[in-house]
Amino acid sequence: MRYLSLAALLLATPAFAADETPDPARLRATVDKLVSFGTRHTLTSPDDPKRGIGAARAWVGAEFTHIADACGGCITVANIARTFTGPRAPGGVQIVDVLGFQQGTDPKRVIIVGAHIDSRVTDVMNATADAPGANDDGSGVALVLEAARILSKQKFRATIVYAVFSGEEQGLWGGQLLADTAKEKGWTASAMFNNDIVGNTIGTDGTRVADRVRVFSEGIRAADDLPAQLARRANGGEDDSPSRSLAKLVDGVAGTLPGGLDVLVDRRPDRFGRGGDHEPFLKLGYPAVRFSVGVENYDAQHQDLRTENGKAYGDTADKMDFAYLAKVTAINVAAIRRLAAAPAAPSGVTVAGALGSDTRVAWAPVVGAAGYRVHWRRNDAQDWQQARDVGPNETAQVLKGVVIDDTFVGVGALAADGSESLVTFAGPVPR
Repeated sequence: MRYLSLAALLLATPAFAADETPDPARLRATVDKLVSFGTRHTLTSPDDPKRGIGAARAWVGAEFTHIADACGGCITVANIARTFTGPRAPGGVQIVDVLGFQQGTDPKRVIIVGAHIDSRVTDVMNATADAPGANDDGSGVALVLEAARILSKQKFRATIVYAVFSGEEQGLWGGQLLADTAKEKGWTASAMFNNDIVGNTIGTDGTRVADRVRVFSEGIRAADDLPAQLARRANGGEDDSPSRSLAKLVDGVAGTLPGGLDVLVDRRPDRFGRGGDHEPFLKLGYPAVRFSVGVENYDAQHQDLRTENGKAYGDTADKMDFAYLAKVTAINVAAIRRLAAAPAAPSGVTVAGALGSDTRVAWAPVVGAAGYRVHWRRNDAQDWQQARDVGPNETAQVLKGVVIDDTFVGVGALAADGSESLVTFAGPVPR
């Protein structure tokens, strides 16, 4: 077995050959094309070939098909649809998600990367005005397509689902549709990456933030009932939910990218008082995070196109930074690559050791795991500090001299190349 420090853990991360990097020019071309549809409001015509959400969805589907053709059919393109009714669509509207499936050797385990295609202006019910939606969320859709183009050149253990949602501005309906589909199909969703407003670096007050990206994650799980929440409170696991574990993984991966961005692990499910398409996944218990820019420009969000007192309002591409968007895309690609190459996260991870000087951790075996990594840290630290690698036939370890009262423990599953799953936080043995 091996004992690893935090520095050694970085060296233990699998090294991939130099891969193609995201292209700012291609990202810009995608955003420009999405803007050219005039508006992508959810209530616009699904059939108009030139203007509105129907035309934009058809174009995205064709782009997925082009990527699939280039990789010999490695991506299957499909739409899912359902009618939703609510205050922002009182007459009902058919919500369509455009999906690309890159089949892995484990078809039931999926990594989802998504963004919403719909756009709006000041009045959320205004489906006729031009609504460019360049950054919100043409930037996210461009990222998803670029990630598909790059990742399609490799084969993975998990199936990658590239998702373009509709109806986000009407009620997170596209995210709800895919989350429900994942549950109905019995998918094991190892991660869901929601990219929404990921392409600007100048804020409303003129401040430039080009060195970081925010990754939002829940601590207290939306899917937990009250007994589960109380158990997490007693165990001290508020900072180690699956969503938070995913955000920390993203932070670690981003730190290995030369010239990349710092990840601000934002310890909220989303921005204050707001939400996104990852939330329906959280409510069903799936690990999910939201990427968003380091600083927002509210004059470019949900605004009618206009100029007042010399200030231009509206979500147009000239307010974006495509080199920055390429860096956010690179983080997504690297994190997806790692998780899609790894086994599933361990389940049934338990820890014991009260009234003793040693800690015992145990877990259920993971199909296809080449080994496991046991992590631990002091209770006053946020990130794992030490680790021990063990073989594929091991399902328990005793950490000698590690006092459970002062220590958090987790376990990840390893692939043969060193790719590691999410780390599952160890809880008490069920009574």
